[in-house]
Amino acid sequence: MPKQKDISAAVREVCLSLPETEEFLSHGAPNFRVVDGKTFATYAINHHGDGHLALWLRAPAGAQALYTQGDPEHYYVPPYVGPSGWLGVDLDKGLSWLTIADLVREAYVTVAPKRLTTSLGPSVEIDPPTKTIHPEEFDPFVAKHAQKKLAGISSICLAMPEVVATHQFGNPCFKAGKKNFCNLHFSNRRLKLSTWAGRDAQATLTFDKRYTIPVFTGHNGWIDLDIHQNFNKTEAAGLIETSYRHFALKRMLKALDGLV
Repeated sequence: MPKQKDISAAVREVCLSLPETEEFLSHGAPNFRVVDGKTFATYAINHHGDGHLALWLRAPAGAQALYTQGDPEHYYVPPYVGPSGWLGVDLDKGLSWLTIADLVREAYVTVAPKRLTTSLGPSVEIDPPTKTIHPEEFDPFVAKHAQKKLAGISSICLAMPEVVATHQFGNPCFKAGKKNFCNLHFSNRRLKLSTWAGRDAQATLTFDKRYTIPVFTGHNGWIDLDIHQNFNKTEAAGLIETSYRHFALKRMLKALDGLV
């Protein structure tokens, strides 16, 4: 029986078939570049909860509009790189893998040096994948351990006055009124609890290796706690309350103190 291959394996087979290419991680996503450092493809798995299993590909001028307007079922304008003309290509909606390989080859040619493209052969023909990716790879929050910890965090947050549960960038988050004060997210495949702690507390907390200062919100006083394996509900509750008190309105704090 032939070995089963999922879409992730097929993506790597196609992208790495081109001369002098390599895979690297950027913002948690697999990227593929030519030896001179120019990226031609990003493998985007449910990016910020957008529901796409896709490749973002460099494209020649005009190609993005041609594909997205002509066949919006399979092509779209991706975030961030879309304004630069990149093309989003859905991998699980019926496109042939020869078509996908042709698009990857076209993306490669747009950035590769001439010495690599002058003798470049036709697109690689691969055996199509026999399955999609594992549900937890598409959305790690479906894992039982993540669901259990989310339930624990929810019980703490929703017990506070005027808190609503919602999503931000595809991640569960909790708002005190209109302000986000707590969220859960995965970083390097590990589950993190993110709350506001204040700049002074950051310095103390990070003596413990479970705590890290997040890249995008750390300058505003936020802290990440790794809860992937060990989850102490009392510890989490303290962090969450501190964050809630920072963002909550006076009437919310008065109601909270009435509950204590």
